[in-house]
Amino acid sequence: MELHLERPLLFFDIESTGLNIATDGIIELSFVKAMPDGEVKIKTWKIKPWDYALHRQIPINPQASEVNGVKDEDLTNCPKFIEVLPEVVSWLEGSDLAGFNSAKFDLPLLAEEVERALAYCKQRLDKPESREKAQQMIGCIGKIDLHACRMVDVQNIYHHFEPRNLRAAYRFYCGGKDFENAHTAEADTLATLEVLKGQLDRYAEPTEYQQEVLKNNVEALSKIGQRSRNVDFAGRLILNDEGEACISFGKHKGKTAREVWETEPSYFAWIEGGDFTLDTKRQFARLKARFQQERKEALNRPATSDELQGLADKFNGRLF
Repeated sequence: MELHLERPLLFFDIESTGLNIATDGIIELSFVKAMPDGEVKIKTWKIKPWDYALHRQIPINPQASEVNGVKDEDLTNCPKFIEVLPEVVSWLEGSDLAGFNSAKFDLPLLAEEVERALAYCKQRLDKPESREKAQQMIGCIGKIDLHACRMVDVQNIYHHFEPRNLRAAYRFYCGGKDFENAHTAEADTLATLEVLKGQLDRYAEPTEYQQEVLKNNVEALSKIGQRSRNVDFAGRLILNDEGEACISFGKHKGKTAREVWETEPSYFAWIEGGDFTLDTKRQFARLKARFQQERKEALNRPATSDELQGLADKFNGRLF
Protein backbone atom coordinates (compact mmCIF):
# COMPACT_ATOMS: atom_id res chain seq x y z
CA MET A 1 0.00 0.00 0.00
CA GLU A 2 1.36 3.40 -0.96
CA LEU A 3 1.41 6.23 1.58
CA HIS A 4 -1.47 8.70 1.63
CA LEU A 5 0.25 12.04 2.15
CA GLU A 6 -0.81 15.66 2.24
CA ARG A 7 2.74 16.87 2.91
CA PRO A 8 6.15 15.35 2.17
CA LEU A 9 7.15 12.69 4.71
CA LEU A 10 10.89 12.80 5.38
CA PHE A 11 12.37 9.51 6.56
CA PHE A 12 15.80 9.91 8.14
CA ASP A 13 18.50 7.91 9.88
CA ILE A 14 21.72 8.89 11.65
CA GLU A 15 25.02 7.16 12.32
CA SER A 16 26.99 8.83 15.11
CA THR A 17 30.22 8.89 17.10
CA GLY A 18 28.36 7.33 20.06
CA LEU A 19 25.13 7.32 22.02
CA ASN A 20 25.58 10.39 24.27
CA ILE A 21 23.36 13.04 22.73
CA ALA A 22 25.02 15.85 24.72
CA THR A 23 28.58 15.07 23.57
CA ASP A 24 28.49 12.85 20.45
CA GLY A 25 28.02 13.98 16.86
CA ILE A 26 26.56 12.93 13.53
CA ILE A 27 28.87 11.16 11.07
CA GLU A 28 26.25 10.14 8.50
CA LEU A 29 22.80 11.55 7.82
CA SER A 30 20.42 10.10 5.27
CA PHE A 31 17.10 11.53 4.08
CA VAL A 32 14.50 9.65 2.04
CA LYS A 33 11.70 12.06 1.15
CA ALA A 34 8.36 10.53 0.15
CA MET A 35 6.33 13.10 -1.79
CA PRO A 36 2.51 13.29 -1.99
CA ASP A 37 2.67 12.47 -5.71
CA GLY A 38 4.58 9.23 -5.03
CA GLU A 39 8.06 10.50 -5.97
CA VAL A 40 10.89 9.47 -3.61
CA LYS A 41 14.00 11.65 -3.23
CA ILE A 42 17.21 10.47 -1.52
CA LYS A 43 20.09 12.44 -0.04
CA THR A 44 22.94 11.19 2.19
CA TRP A 45 25.74 13.19 3.79
CA LYS A 46 29.01 11.93 5.30
CA ILE A 47 29.84 14.45 8.03
CA LYS A 48 32.96 15.31 10.01
CA PRO A 49 31.76 15.50 13.63
CA TRP A 50 32.96 18.79 15.05
CA ASP A 51 33.52 20.26 18.52
CA TYR A 52 32.90 24.00 18.00
CA ALA A 53 34.36 24.95 21.39
CA LEU A 54 37.63 23.01 21.05
CA HIS A 55 37.85 23.40 17.24
CA ARG A 56 38.59 19.72 16.65
CA GLN A 57 37.03 16.59 15.23
CA ILE A 58 35.01 14.53 17.70
CA PRO A 59 36.52 11.01 17.86
CA ILE A 60 34.29 8.03 17.12
CA ASN A 61 33.69 5.63 19.99
CA PRO A 62 35.31 2.27 19.05
CA GLN A 63 32.07 0.46 19.86
CA ALA A 64 30.22 2.75 17.42
CA SER A 65 32.84 2.01 14.74
CA GLU A 66 32.25 -1.71 15.20
CA VAL A 67 28.58 -1.18 14.38
CA ASN A 68 28.71 1.39 11.54
CA GLY A 69 32.15 0.52 10.13
CA VAL A 70 33.27 4.18 10.01
CA LYS A 71 36.66 5.33 11.35
CA ASP A 72 37.89 8.82 12.19
CA GLU A 73 40.17 9.00 9.15
CA ASP A 74 37.23 8.23 6.84
CA LEU A 75 35.71 11.62 7.71
CA THR A 76 38.77 13.90 7.57
CA ASN A 77 37.80 15.54 4.28
CA CYS A 78 34.02 15.52 4.86
CA PRO A 79 32.06 18.73 5.55
CA LYS A 80 31.09 19.72 9.08
CA PHE A 81 27.38 19.64 9.98
CA ILE A 82 27.18 23.46 9.96
CA GLU A 83 28.42 23.46 6.36
CA VAL A 84 25.60 21.22 5.12
CA LEU A 85 22.98 22.71 7.45
CA PRO A 86 21.37 25.04 4.85
CA GLU A 87 20.76 22.05 2.57
CA VAL A 88 19.52 19.97 5.53
CA VAL A 89 17.07 22.77 6.41
CA SER A 90 15.79 22.87 2.82
CA TRP A 91 14.97 19.15 3.05
CA LEU A 92 13.33 19.51 6.46
CA GLU A 93 11.26 22.59 5.63
CA GLY A 94 7.57 21.85 5.10
CA SER A 95 7.93 18.13 5.84
CA ASP A 96 6.65 15.72 8.44
CA LEU A 97 9.27 13.34 9.83
CA ALA A 98 9.57 9.57 10.02
CA GLY A 99 12.18 7.08 11.11
CA PHE A 100 12.91 3.88 12.99
CA ASN A 101 13.43 4.58 16.72
CA SER A 102 14.16 8.15 15.64
CA ALA A 103 12.04 9.86 18.29
CA LYS A 104 14.36 8.60 21.05
CA PHE A 105 17.78 9.12 19.45
CA ASP A 106 18.01 10.40 15.88
CA LEU A 107 15.66 13.36 16.33
CA PRO A 108 17.21 14.51 19.65
CA LEU A 109 20.72 14.24 18.17
CA LEU A 110 19.69 16.12 15.02
CA ALA A 111 18.16 18.84 17.21
CA GLU A 112 21.36 18.99 19.30
CA GLU A 113 23.51 19.45 16.20
CA VAL A 114 21.24 22.29 15.08
CA GLU A 115 21.50 23.89 18.54
CA ARG A 116 25.30 23.63 18.47
CA ALA A 117 25.43 25.35 15.09
CA LEU A 118 23.02 28.05 16.31
CA ALA A 119 25.12 28.70 19.44
CA TYR A 120 28.30 28.94 17.35
CA CYS A 121 26.68 31.41 14.93
CA LYS A 122 25.49 33.60 17.82
CA GLN A 123 29.07 33.74 19.10
CA ARG A 124 30.25 34.81 15.64
CA LEU A 125 27.94 37.82 15.64
CA ASP A 126 30.58 39.70 17.64
CA LYS A 127 33.10 39.28 14.80
CA PRO A 128 32.68 41.90 12.03
CA GLU A 129 34.20 39.58 9.43
CA SER A 130 31.69 36.79 10.14
CA ARG A 131 28.62 38.73 11.31
CA GLU A 132 26.75 38.69 7.99
CA LYS A 133 27.31 34.96 7.40
CA ALA A 134 26.30 34.19 10.99
CA GLN A 135 23.10 36.22 10.62
CA GLN A 136 22.25 34.37 7.41
CA MET A 137 22.76 31.00 9.11
CA ILE A 138 20.66 32.02 12.12
CA GLY A 139 17.88 33.06 9.74
CA CYS A 140 18.17 29.74 7.93
CA ILE A 141 17.90 27.75 11.18
CA GLY A 142 14.86 29.82 12.13
CA LYS A 143 12.93 28.29 9.24
CA ILE A 144 12.52 25.00 11.10
CA ASP A 145 11.16 23.96 14.49
CA LEU A 146 11.80 20.28 15.13
CA HIS A 147 9.57 20.36 18.20
CA ALA A 148 6.64 21.34 15.97
CA CYS A 149 7.16 18.54 13.42
CA ARG A 150 4.85 15.55 13.41
CA MET A 151 7.00 12.47 13.91
CA VAL A 152 6.04 9.00 12.67
CA ASP A 153 8.26 6.51 14.48
CA VAL A 154 7.92 3.27 12.54
CA GLN A 155 9.44 1.34 15.45
CA ASN A 156 6.62 2.52 17.70
CA ILE A 157 4.08 1.17 15.20
CA TYR A 158 6.09 -2.03 14.85
CA HIS A 159 6.38 -2.59 18.61
CA HIS A 160 2.74 -1.61 19.00
CA PHE A 161 1.70 -4.48 16.71
CA GLU A 162 4.75 -6.83 16.54
CA PRO A 163 7.51 -5.99 19.07
CA ARG A 164 10.99 -6.63 17.46
CA ASN A 165 13.84 -4.77 15.56
CA LEU A 166 14.44 -3.33 12.05
CA ARG A 167 15.96 -6.46 10.52
CA ALA A 168 13.14 -8.63 11.87
CA ALA A 169 10.60 -6.01 10.84
CA TYR A 170 11.90 -6.05 7.26
CA ARG A 171 11.72 -9.86 7.13
CA PHE A 172 8.23 -9.82 8.65
CA TYR A 173 6.66 -7.08 6.52
CA CYS A 174 8.68 -7.22 3.30
CA GLY A 175 8.65 -10.81 2.06
CA GLY A 176 10.81 -12.74 4.53
CA LYS A 177 14.25 -11.63 3.27
CA ASP A 178 17.02 -9.61 4.90
CA PHE A 179 17.98 -6.28 3.35
CA GLU A 180 21.57 -5.64 2.29
CA ASN A 181 24.04 -3.25 4.00
CA ALA A 182 22.24 -3.09 7.35
CA HIS A 183 23.66 -0.41 9.66
CA THR A 184 24.47 1.98 6.84
CA ALA A 185 22.25 5.05 7.11
CA GLU A 186 20.85 4.88 3.56
CA ALA A 187 20.05 1.15 3.65
CA ASP A 188 18.40 1.46 7.07
CA THR A 189 16.37 4.47 5.93
CA LEU A 190 15.15 2.84 2.72
CA ALA A 191 14.29 -0.32 4.68
CA THR A 192 12.27 1.81 7.14
CA LEU A 193 10.22 3.27 4.27
CA GLU A 194 9.45 -0.22 2.96
CA VAL A 195 8.55 -1.46 6.46
CA LEU A 196 5.99 1.34 6.92
CA LYS A 197 4.37 0.45 3.59
CA GLY A 198 4.26 -3.19 4.67
CA GLN A 199 2.67 -2.22 7.99
CA LEU A 200 -0.06 -0.30 6.18
CA ASP A 201 -0.78 -3.38 4.05
CA ARG A 202 -0.79 -5.79 6.98
CA TYR A 203 -3.04 -3.76 9.28
CA ALA A 204 -5.40 -2.34 6.65
CA GLU A 205 -8.31 -4.55 7.76
CA PRO A 206 -9.32 -5.98 11.17
CA THR A 207 -8.78 -9.71 11.75
CA GLU A 208 -10.01 -12.23 14.28
CA TYR A 209 -6.90 -11.65 16.40
CA GLN A 210 -6.21 -7.99 15.59
CA GLN A 211 -9.17 -5.63 15.58
CA GLU A 212 -7.19 -2.39 15.40
CA VAL A 213 -6.66 -0.89 11.92
CA LEU A 214 -3.61 1.21 11.01
CA LYS A 215 -4.88 4.42 9.39
CA ASN A 216 -3.03 5.63 6.30
CA ASN A 217 -2.42 9.23 7.33
CA VAL A 218 0.49 10.92 9.07
CA GLU A 219 -1.64 12.38 11.89
CA ALA A 220 -2.74 8.90 13.05
CA LEU A 221 0.65 7.28 12.41
CA SER A 222 2.51 9.93 14.43
CA LYS A 223 0.32 9.35 17.50
CA ILE A 224 1.27 5.69 17.98
CA GLY A 225 3.68 5.58 20.92
CA GLN A 226 4.46 9.26 20.46
CA ARG A 227 6.62 11.25 22.90
CA SER A 228 3.84 13.77 23.54
CA ARG A 229 4.60 14.11 27.27
CA ASN A 230 8.20 15.22 26.74
CA VAL A 231 8.88 18.97 26.75
CA ASP A 232 12.52 18.46 25.72
CA PHE A 233 13.79 15.64 23.55
CA ALA A 234 15.84 14.11 26.39
CA GLY A 235 12.77 13.88 28.64
CA ARG A 236 14.19 15.92 31.52
CA LEU A 237 10.96 17.93 31.45
CA ILE A 238 7.60 16.19 31.04
CA LEU A 239 4.01 17.38 31.06
CA ASN A 240 1.78 16.35 33.95
CA ASP A 241 -1.94 15.66 33.63
CA GLU A 242 -2.66 19.39 33.90
CA GLY A 243 -0.26 20.19 31.05
CA GLU A 244 2.38 21.75 33.31
CA ALA A 245 6.09 21.15 32.74
CA CYS A 246 7.55 19.00 35.54
CA ILE A 247 11.08 17.91 36.46
CA SER A 248 11.55 14.19 35.72
CA PHE A 249 14.81 13.50 37.58
CA GLY A 250 16.90 14.27 40.64
CA LYS A 251 15.91 15.92 43.89
CA HIS A 252 13.04 17.89 42.31
CA LYS A 253 11.53 14.93 40.45
CA GLY A 254 7.75 15.32 40.24
CA LYS A 255 7.76 19.05 41.05
CA THR A 256 6.56 21.57 38.47
CA ALA A 257 9.19 23.76 36.85
CA ARG A 258 7.26 26.79 38.08
CA GLU A 259 7.40 25.56 41.69
CA VAL A 260 11.16 24.97 41.45
CA TRP A 261 11.76 28.38 39.88
CA GLU A 262 9.80 30.12 42.62
CA THR A 263 11.54 28.27 45.49
CA GLU A 264 15.02 27.63 44.08
CA PRO A 265 15.74 29.79 41.00
CA SER A 266 19.44 28.84 41.17
CA TYR A 267 18.41 25.38 39.95
CA PHE A 268 17.82 26.86 36.49
CA ALA A 269 21.37 28.28 36.53
CA TRP A 270 22.64 24.82 37.49
CA ILE A 271 20.86 23.34 34.48
CA GLU A 272 22.37 25.98 32.19
CA GLY A 273 25.91 25.16 33.36
CA GLY A 274 25.44 21.40 33.68
CA ASP A 275 26.06 18.45 31.37
CA PHE A 276 22.66 18.57 29.68
CA THR A 277 21.71 18.75 26.01
CA LEU A 278 21.39 22.21 24.49
CA ASP A 279 17.75 21.47 23.75
CA THR A 280 17.10 20.72 27.45
CA LYS A 281 18.83 23.96 28.41
CA ARG A 282 16.77 25.87 25.83
CA GLN A 283 13.49 24.52 27.20
CA PHE A 284 14.45 25.42 30.80
CA ALA A 285 15.46 28.89 29.59
CA ARG A 286 12.17 29.28 27.73
CA LEU A 287 10.21 28.41 30.87
CA LYS A 288 12.33 30.77 32.98
CA ALA A 289 11.70 33.64 30.54
CA ARG A 290 7.96 32.92 30.63
CA PHE A 291 7.87 32.85 34.45
CA GLN A 292 9.84 36.12 34.63
CA GLN A 293 7.50 37.79 32.14
CA GLU A 294 4.43 36.64 34.05
CA ARG A 295 5.87 38.01 37.31
CA LYS A 296 6.70 41.33 35.64
CA GLU A 297 3.17 41.62 34.26
CA ALA A 298 1.72 40.78 37.67
CA LEU A 299 3.79 43.49 39.34
CA ASN A 300 2.78 46.09 36.77
CA ARG A 301 -0.96 45.42 36.75
CA PRO A 302 -3.33 47.57 38.84
CA ALA A 303 -4.13 46.23 42.30
CA THR A 304 -7.50 44.57 42.77
CA SER A 305 -10.07 45.90 45.22
CA ASP A 306 -9.38 42.99 47.58
CA GLU A 307 -5.64 43.73 47.51
CA LEU A 308 -6.26 47.44 48.20
CA GLN A 309 -8.56 46.59 51.07
CA GLY A 310 -5.94 44.25 52.47
CA LEU A 311 -3.37 47.04 52.46
CA ALA A 312 -5.83 49.42 54.09
CA ASP A 313 -6.58 46.90 56.82
CA LYS A 314 -2.86 46.36 57.38
CA PHE A 315 -2.08 50.03 57.88
CA ASN A 316 -5.18 50.54 60.03
CA GLY A 317 -3.73 48.00 62.43
CA ARG A 318 -6.55 45.50 61.99
CA LEU A 319 -5.58 41.85 62.28
CA PHE A 320 -8.82 40.30 60.98
